[in-house]
Amino acid sequence: MKIIKTNLNGLKIFEDKVNVDTRGYLKELFKKQKINKNFKFEFVSLSKKNVVRGLHFQIKKPQAKFISVLSGKIFDVVVDLRKKSKTFGKTFSIILDSRKNTSLFIPVGFAHGFKSLKDNSIMLYACSENRYPKYERGLIWNDKDLKIKWPNRKKNILSKKDKNNISFKNLKY
Repeated sequence: MKIIKTNLNGLKIFEDKVNVDTRGYLKELFKKQKINKNFKFEFVSLSKKNVVRGLHFQIKKPQAKFISVLSGKIFDVVVDLRKKSKTFGKTFSIILDSRKNTSLFIPVGFAHGFKSLKDNSIMLYACSENRYPKYERGLIWNDKDLKIKWPNRKKNILSKKDKNNISFKNLKY
């Protein structure tokens, strides 16, 4: 398993080979000793092509996340919301593809979102903290100040909730 550090402190890319044979494949997602994080729960999401989810975070009880694409391909984005961080307000994006077995570890203090690049993309999230809807917030996906270079911006499908997310400059804790 290869672990790649990014320009945002604590944000890591995990790459591992996929063991393929005539029966199918076997791939490891993460090893606890490599992450050293207790995940309280996991969930799976399925998204049609061009669905944008996020940029989500919790204002209290924030979550570290481990993101893997089980099937399909996504454009994944994080925003550093850690006020004391040297990279506060900076973004990082990556293509996560089930064929390449690339995953992302997102430490506490980041907003997270993605765009599905293939129909029926299936993602696995492992989260260090439970979901608390009353603490959930979101940044608007196309915030001009964040300058995220989303692919094929004109065909995005968003939930009503995500259409009403706030801008980074209006973020209050």
